[in-house]
Amino acid sequence: MFEFAMLLAQTAEEIALQEATYGGFGKLGVGIGMGLIILGAGFGIGRIGSSAVDAMARQPEASGTIATNMLIAAALVEGVSVIALILMLIL
Repeated sequence: MFEFAMLLAQTAEEIALQEATYGGFGKLGVGIGMGLIILGAGFGIGRIGSSAVDAMARQPEASGTIATNMLIAAALVEGVSVIALILMLIL
C-alpha cells in the first residue's frame, strides 16, 4: 500500500527519469520477487502444518510438544519472509 502511495505521489519528471534509468523493469522485478517470497513462505508453513498433524496422528501423547514446535517453526518462517519483503522494498 505504501509503495502504491509513493508511486502516485511521484511527479512526471521523476517517473520519466526512473524509466530512463532502469528501463521500467525494476518494479516488475520487485513484484515478481515479492510474489516468490510469499509463495515460498506459504508452501513452507503448509509443510510445517501437515508434518505436525501427521506427527500428532502418530503420537497423540506428544501433541503439545509438537504443536509448540510447529508454532515456533512457523513464526521463524514468517519472520524470514517479512524481512525478505522489507529488503525487496528497500532495494
